[in-house]
Amino acid sequence: MSRHLAVSLLAVLALTETASTAAQQPEKPNVVFILADNVGYGDLGPYGGGELRGAPTPRIDQLAREGLRLTQFLVEPACTPSRAALMTGRYSIREGLSLIILPGGPNTLSAQSVTMGQLFKEQGYATAIFGKWHLGSEPQSLPTAHGFDEFYGIPPDMTWDSATYVEKIEITHSFAAPPAVLLARGPQIVEATAGGELHNVKPFTSEVRAEIDNELVAKSIEFMKRQTAARKPFFLYLPFSMGHIPNLPSSQFKGKSRIGNYGDKLMEGDYHVGQILDALKQLGVDDNTLLVFASDNGPSGEAFREYGNLGTPDMGSPGPFRGELGEVTEGSIRTFCFIRWPGHVKPNTNSYAMLSIMDFFPTFASIIGAKAPTDRPIDGVDQSDVLLGKSETGKRDTLLSFIGGELVASRWKQWRVYFTDVHPTGIGPQRQPGPGSASAPMAGYPKVFNIEMDQHEDLNVFGLFPIVAEPALKAVEEYLASVKKYPNPPAPNVTQFRSGGGGWD
Repeated sequence: MSRHLAVSLLAVLALTETASTAAQQPEKPNVVFILADNVGYGDLGPYGGGELRGAPTPRIDQLAREGLRLTQFLVEPACTPSRAALMTGRYSIREGLSLIILPGGPNTLSAQSVTMGQLFKEQGYATAIFGKWHLGSEPQSLPTAHGFDEFYGIPPDMTWDSATYVEKIEITHSFAAPPAVLLARGPQIVEATAGGELHNVKPFTSEVRAEIDNELVAKSIEFMKRQTAARKPFFLYLPFSMGHIPNLPSSQFKGKSRIGNYGDKLMEGDYHVGQILDALKQLGVDDNTLLVFASDNGPSGEAFREYGNLGTPDMGSPGPFRGELGEVTEGSIRTFCFIRWPGHVKPNTNSYAMLSIMDFFPTFASIIGAKAPTDRPIDGVDQSDVLLGKSETGKRDTLLSFIGGELVASRWKQWRVYFTDVHPTGIGPQRQPGPGSASAPMAGYPKVFNIEMDQHEDLNVFGLFPIVAEPALKAVEEYLASVKKYPNPPAPNVTQFRSGGGGWD
């Protein structure tokens, strides 16, 4: 055999082996993460709501039948903290984002933060977010500065009720300016592409608010079509408005439920989830798409119920648990989560494994072959064995809860341990639960509740079960040790100010 022929044969064999190896490599799945906003544990059909709540959710019921339903999915107490935890795999306090951010405040996502968008981008994914970012509007804080190719949505430092800001200014005559000027200066729908600046699209008004999810879902489907045509894996993050006050339904769903605006919006969100499921099938990528549908925290409750129509409360249901958005009670931090991945996640299954919203960061990293940062604490854990049905218990049995700079509660197994009192303040119309609830120091001992014996947290059993304190406090000690090595940035606080130096403390 001539040397030239031998070299040629070796080259052919090498190419054949490479092609064979490539054929054996599993195709990277598309990932779609739909995030509802302030939808409670008891709102949707698969958790005892739906039809019983006067707002049927047939497509979400279908989603539960086709995938995995988590019954112990835990989040942070409010929108910004949960979204920071989801995007970074870390407790929000490590990012200085443990309170809902306010426009113009100093606490926004850092340029040094590593987000889920970056994980996917580094693995060759097309990435997009359509909806609510709520981690800051500074250039270094934008999603398009953190791995997302495309962003379209509401102001990235505001939430859905900002659509009413101009109306509220006009009612109160807070600023002396004509309506056209107020609209121009008020909240705007914005868009941006990777590395680019934000561009205003149109004023974010109540009329736009009512139809916004139609826009976001249409853009999501168009994005998936483009990437499928380009044969490129995609990561779609769709944090739409379902559940957040003011729940202004679109014209298609106005009056559809039996409980007013809130129910109408639940039914509308159910329809939009169905649109995404249908689009995946129509595009032929259904079998290779991992879809998650979850809520960022528990429901809006008494604090915001007046947004309803005709006397109906604009508030969700925490199911059997106590609390609402802004608190650290079980009803605030436990909500719904569905995971669907045909051929990988067994359909019509449930898991009681404790899974945190932070866990999706390392779990996705494991699934797509990405590497999480090693130069900082990552509080999430890889829960892919729970998704794939290989583990009933998962890798988590503790979770800490923060409000601002304070560590206020710990979960260990079925036990809730409080280091401060959390309860509504005031009486009558001045009653303030949720973000306005009291968080007062106690008399040196924690309060302990067993959420399986006592789901509503009515009976403090610290005196009967003091043994719970040790494992709950162990998680606290481990966290405090990590903070010594990796100090947290300044915690958000809008009631304390630096004297003489400018800025917020």
